[in-house]
Amino acid sequence: MANRGRKQGTSRRPLGLLGAVLGGCALVAGSVVPAAAHPGHGQVRYAALGDSYTSGPLIPRQVDASCARSDQNYPSLVAERRRVDDFVDVSCSGATTAEMWQAQGTNPPQLDALTRKTDLVTVQIGGNDVGFGSIISTCAKLGAQDPDGNPCERSYRASGYDELAVTVARTAPKIDRVLRAVRARAPHARVLLVGYPDLLPDDGTGCFPAVPFARGDFPYLRDTEKRLNLMLRLVAAWNRVEYVDTYGPTVGHDMCKAPEDRWIEPLQPAAPAAPAHPNARGEAAMAQAVLAATGRGHGRR
Repeated sequence: MANRGRKQGTSRRPLGLLGAVLGGCALVAGSVVPAAAHPGHGQVRYAALGDSYTSGPLIPRQVDASCARSDQNYPSLVAERRRVDDFVDVSCSGATTAEMWQAQGTNPPQLDALTRKTDLVTVQIGGNDVGFGSIISTCAKLGAQDPDGNPCERSYRASGYDELAVTVARTAPKIDRVLRAVRARAPHARVLLVGYPDLLPDDGTGCFPAVPFARGDFPYLRDTEKRLNLMLRLVAAWNRVEYVDTYGPTVGHDMCKAPEDRWIEPLQPAAPAAPAHPNARGEAAMAQAVLAATGRGHGRR
């Protein structure tokens, strides 16, 4: 009977979390957990987990071809600014939550980077579970056919519901499982779940053909990313983990802006970065957000 009780409790947790996300834009203020103080003395051991938004593909200098990892990505900048004693970055382009437990090319399971001695962990994951790459390619293809409409939104709502909203909600239990595993492997660490930066104009305006989405799909895709970030914030609060907002600090520097102003490159990048990914300035902005969350920020760049 005791085993049965534990099993039922485990099964209720994802269902309750899924319900909270599906029903849940009402949450946020009362559930944000105060930042835990990090010890000011002794060694600091920092581990960074994540996908391509963390690894920094094509940003010089690439230090891991298998994972498209840059030594100018935000974890490297955070480690340098904080002067950590031990730093391991296992972020990898293309990673999903599954790669927390399984190898990806030459990259071992990302959770293997954690030990009981780890003091600081940043995690940025979920975009590939939702399908960032396929969403962008689908919407770009449909946008070329109907640049003044909203063909991408219509496609994802053709079943009578918003498929992307459901996918975001279904990703919540996966993020929950990752955070619980991080806590189990690094029980004394300060854990930060990092959100995704602003990819498209926050006011919903478009910039076809520079970014080849239909005019009416820009606000839809903007809202989808906001829904993903809200889900991450909710799951962080559910697990008493700190959430780092990188969307707010990057508003006004999306992929529609001029090359000198943007921190996210469009589908045809002008600066060294992967399409629809942060460039070096975008990684620096995310580093600043993480540093601010840990008490080491020095204002927006």
